Amino acid sequence: MEETVSRTRAFGPRSAAAAVLYGVLGWVIPLGVSFIVFPLKQAGDPAFETAMAVTLTATAALFGLLAVRQGIVRSARGGLAIGLLWLAINIALDLPLFLAGPFAMSLPAYLLDIGLTYLIFPIVTTAIALAAARR
Repeated sequence: MEETVSRTRAFGPRSAAAAVLYGVLGWVIPLGVSFIVFPLKQAGDPAFETAMAVTLTATAALFGLLAVRQGIVRSARGGLAIGLLWLAINIALDLPLFLAGPFAMSLPAYLLDIGLTYLIFPIVTTAIALAAARR
């Protein structure tokens, strides 16, 4: 693939809608898994953190591959852009739950425990886009 993404806009209107949808699904799927494996966290089992990291990475890989195959992402820059978008969506959806909601964490505690994990999105999506560009 060659560098074909506009320098001013990472996604077209339809692509932007799909990118946002994938970002929201990238939050909903791990949230659903977290409800299923939450008893592990309550028991202090580190398998909870592992399950969440694996789920988030698998979700990032799945939607990253779909974004490349559907032409939403056409370059490494587009991969980075969509990954950063998904990171922002996940944090924006998390904040009401974790800062003021049932978990009531401080912002620094949230960022260290959960927020930094969302760096998985831009890392995975950029890597997929780079690999696709080299084919």
